Amino acid sequence: MPKCLLSRLVLLGLICVGELGAAEPAKPPRADAPATRSAGVPFKNVDVAGFEKMRADTNTIVLDVRTPGEFSSGHVPGAVLLDIKSPDFVGRAARLDKSKTYLVHCAAGVRSVKACNLLAPAGFTNLVNLEGGFNAWTKAGHRPVKP
Repeated sequence: MPKCLLSRLVLLGLICVGELGAAEPAKPPRADAPATRSAGVPFKNVDVAGFEKMRADTNTIVLDVRTPGEFSSGHVPGAVLLDIKSPDFVGRAARLDKSKTYLVHCAAGVRSVKACNLLAPAGFTNLVNLEGGFNAWTKAGHRPVKP
């Protein structure tokens, strides 16, 4: 095969790969959207209003995955602290009742997604992530409690 043709094929291949990588990334659900579970995601996302509605259900537990310092500075009433940064996070989580629905939150929503992704393989099937986390909850006018 002539070098010129081979070079053109390689260049064409790189262009095609570049086009595949240029596809628009999936957009996260809107904050005012109802609780949704995306394909392959082991939890639902919910906005503050949905979180509050679900929090009223007696089968739900609010799971705060922030640090003890963050928790003690203020938390959602009735929340259970389970620090995702703790080395025994999964072990402590294993002691929780897997039949309950867990409303998981952190400060802004990043650690709670990580927590849900760790909890799902441990047998938790009813996981709900608060989009925007505790910050969104307080910004919406809800009042935290202190221990």
